[in-house]
Amino acid sequence: MHQRKEEPSIGELFADLTREMTALVRQEVHLATVEIGHKTSEIGKDVGFLAVGGAIAYAGLLAVIAAVIMILASFIAWWLSALVVGVAVAAAGYFLVRKGLDSIKQIDFAPKQTIRTIKEDVEWAKHQTS
Repeated sequence: MHQRKEEPSIGELFADLTREMTALVRQEVHLATVEIGHKTSEIGKDVGFLAVGGAIAYAGLLAVIAAVIMILASFIAWWLSALVVGVAVAAAGYFLVRKGLDSIKQIDFAPKQTIRTIKEDVEWAKHQTS
């Protein structure tokens, strides 16, 4: 005679489902951690380039500002020349800072891949329990 394979009990099925869901949640947490870490490392590298480039550009800017102040001083008083150039440089700096802040505000830090797979996992779990 054929030996009939026993079907698992409801308790065993729920135990299996619980184990699978636990493993799935752990995988999703790991995926979210990796995804966020990757985005963070990209931003960190870009910030490093900004800092070094900014320091070099600052040194060049100081030399250009000094030259502009000296040229203007041949037409107006030294103090007025420095004031005019200082206001112009401050306005340009403000514009650049605003542009940088606006760009940073548009970065999406949400772990999109993780969110998508969690939604898929919820759908899978619904089908398993129905």
